Amino acid sequence: MWFNNILETIGNTPLIKLNKIVADIPSLVLAKVDYFNPGNSIKDRMALKMLEVAEQEGKIKPGGTIIECTSGNTGMGLALAACVKGYKCIFTTTDKQSREKADILRAVGAEVIVCPTDVSPTDSRSYYSIAKRLASQIPNSFHFNQYDNLANRLAHYETTGPEIWAQTEGKITHLVCTAGTGGTITGTAMFLKEKNPEIKVWAIDVYGSLLTHYFKTGLIDDTKVHAYISEGFGEDFVPQNYDMSKIDHFEQVTDKDGAIMARRLAKEEGLFCGYSAGSCVQGLYQLKKLLKKDDVVVCIFHDHGSRYIAKIYNDQWMIEKGFLELKNANDIIQNRPKKSLIKIQISEKIGVAIALMQKFDIEQIPVFNKEELCGSINERTLFKKMVLNSNLKDEPVSSIMEAPYFIMDINTPIDIIKDLIDKNSQAVLVKDALEDLHIITKYDILKNL
Repeated sequence: MWFNNILETIGNTPLIKLNKIVADIPSLVLAKVDYFNPGNSIKDRMALKMLEVAEQEGKIKPGGTIIECTSGNTGMGLALAACVKGYKCIFTTTDKQSREKADILRAVGAEVIVCPTDVSPTDSRSYYSIAKRLASQIPNSFHFNQYDNLANRLAHYETTGPEIWAQTEGKITHLVCTAGTGGTITGTAMFLKEKNPEIKVWAIDVYGSLLTHYFKTGLIDDTKVHAYISEGFGEDFVPQNYDMSKIDHFEQVTDKDGAIMARRLAKEEGLFCGYSAGSCVQGLYQLKKLLKKDDVVVCIFHDHGSRYIAKIYNDQWMIEKGFLELKNANDIIQNRPKKSLIKIQISEKIGVAIALMQKFDIEQIPVFNKEELCGSINERTLFKKMVLNSNLKDEPVSSIMEAPYFIMDINTPIDIIKDLIDKNSQAVLVKDALEDLHIITKYDILKNL
């Protein structure tokens, strides 16, 4: 069996049981993992549906231009459809989105315009306004407007909802989904509640979005809106795809908690998901006291972690945002590739030390007398002495070595490690529970600040 084109592979994504990460939740928790779609996100479903409806209604004709404002995933779905159907694509996005998303869109032939995040939706510079203006200027183009285009939620009413109902054999009791355009959660909820009105639908939002306040009060209050880092969900206006009567509860999570939970999903469940999946599970955790043993919970995992390599899966980015804290030497060791300690015996020639530095691109080498640490060599001192005497290569290491590094426990606080590394000592050694030694240099400290 084969498919006629990539669009035929959209949908029918797996439902996967979560285990370790929900060990203290009494219910069965299943993940609808939609990064198995060809564009690696759930947005493939609604992108194709929006295009098919636009074609049926004559809003776009062969050879036309697809225009859309997107955080990346909807654009990818539309771009795949454009490849098969022969359309051009222009996408507007915001500068808070990960670079990978824009690069991927360009890779499949789209033109991408990056717009500022911190402007109102009606501002002429916003990605909403620019997309709308382009559609009015370019002949045979159509602005799909996923926020107010009801084909968005129709896609999930026709596919996502029925798939979940069939995969759980009608046993689902709770749907948990992050809230963005409203298409996924509303469309899926519409179908499921038709089957069983008792199913609870929990929307997960981010602090800084106005959706939660609107759900609770029916009022749009711009004072509730502020910048947030989470991607792919949360809004500063209320898209027309929402039918709030289909949603039972809104729960907000922090940028930090969602990012950390996404990383846990990768490490503990092997599910390499995006920001919204982490936030979805974090929201579920915050509501776990409402769950019972016989409940069957389905969480929507929208997209793939490859969209966030430079962000939530980058330790440096996480540290800069204050999402990861370096507390001790072990944090530094765990945040870098595992490697054996490069060392040299006191009887070796200086030329061997130079060769080791060049081969492993290192500047510090501890010197041992058999198993006992007895000294150290650093590139700066070695360079100065080699300039004065180029024949040093044949001399023993002992002739130029300096004082040995301090050996500390691997749980030593970072502040103490920093104090030990100064102009006189360029590194320290730390010993782990297996008695193995690891080197921490001034560069390691600077890299992780």
